[in-house]
Amino acid sequence: MGVKLGILGLGTVGTGTVQLLQNSGFRHPLLQEVEIYRVGVRSLDKPRAVTLPQTVLTTDLEAIVIDPEVDIVVEVMGGLEPARSLILKAIQNGKHVVTANKAAISRFGDEIFSAANQAGVYVMLEAAVGGGIPVIQPLKQSLSVNRIHTITGIINGTTNYILSRMQTEGSNFSDVLADAQQLGYAEADPTADVDGLDAADKIAILASLAFGGRIKLEDVYCEGIRQVSKTDIAYAEKLGFVIKLLAIAKRITSSPPISIRVHPTLVPKAHPLASINGVNNAILVEGEPIGQVMFFGPGAGAGPTASAVTSDILNLVAALQTSTAVPNPLLTCAHQDYCQIVPMAELITRFYTRFLTKDQPGVIGKLGTCFGNHGVSLESIVQTGFQGELAEIVVVTHDVREGDFRQALAEIRTFAGVDSIPSLLRVL
Repeated sequence: MGVKLGILGLGTVGTGTVQLLQNSGFRHPLLQEVEIYRVGVRSLDKPRAVTLPQTVLTTDLEAIVIDPEVDIVVEVMGGLEPARSLILKAIQNGKHVVTANKAAISRFGDEIFSAANQAGVYVMLEAAVGGGIPVIQPLKQSLSVNRIHTITGIINGTTNYILSRMQTEGSNFSDVLADAQQLGYAEADPTADVDGLDAADKIAILASLAFGGRIKLEDVYCEGIRQVSKTDIAYAEKLGFVIKLLAIAKRITSSPPISIRVHPTLVPKAHPLASINGVNNAILVEGEPIGQVMFFGPGAGAGPTASAVTSDILNLVAALQTSTAVPNPLLTCAHQDYCQIVPMAELITRFYTRFLTKDQPGVIGKLGTCFGNHGVSLESIVQTGFQGELAEIVVVTHDVREGDFRQALAEIRTFAGVDSIPSLLRVL
């Protein structure tokens, strides 16, 4: 029994997937059973890096998802619509779905999970998080007996590339971003990457799998890297840290139970994530009884993402051929309650803050007193130099409740001797 694929999209990932499926050197025996039956494209005339019969290509994507001959729909077009509608229509027509679309899954997961459950079909999404890094299936299978405490990830290659270069070159954010756009590492509109939205989509999916509940995307705190300056990177270096955009999902022992957030973070140089540079991704999973496990590799690109898409296709083919169930990452998340998310004001973390103050005696003492009054314990407070007429003071706190720290800052902003607070970053 052959398995017929309907592929939606023939861009970077779609082309990479077709190349892998056509590669005679890739000798997985199940590949003999897979037929690329229909491929949906925007334009039939566009030159392509793969050769497919003209009869396979179509601009009618809806015809693919309702075609009774198609067994598996592979959605690699990206975006929210028409991807969401096509996935749902495919499910309604009894098709299994493989998708790389983290934006659609993180926003419309409820709808997609419920529809798949009702239709008794599989939705596979290994490629949606971390490119070629296998993390979805390990969370559902190999690590399923563990109680996961924390997932901490560098899961956006564009921002990691920018921060890595800012660190090694001492460059400004805007200069490195412009260069990354020219090299193709950043989109013309980099908002989803540099403002942390892409990482928020991915950590919502990982948290849902790890903690067995649904995540409302609007509950994920999201802060990007635009405000990270080369000055902060240099000070972090002196203090023994590197700055990374981290996505963190953490089980809190008291109720409400989960903290989930994306923000630039000072990471100690000895931490496993500190050495992850360039466009690479890494996901650190901590749980009991396993301890720490780290998944590392290329987080995007045609080859890595196609690898994850194709492995999902082959898992489905194996299940269809043997009529056995495969562990489905989405179906096991269906009909669950939403996770309760801890408000950021309740978060316990450390902070790095940089102040510009008038060069007056007693300013450091005044800052220290105000922090003490609000229950903020300081690890260090040092005057690092001057910017023009203004003294620069860098503060690193011990663990503190974020709400208390914010109240202290609100009071400090009213001090006559304080000109501005240009930087505020959390510390891992």
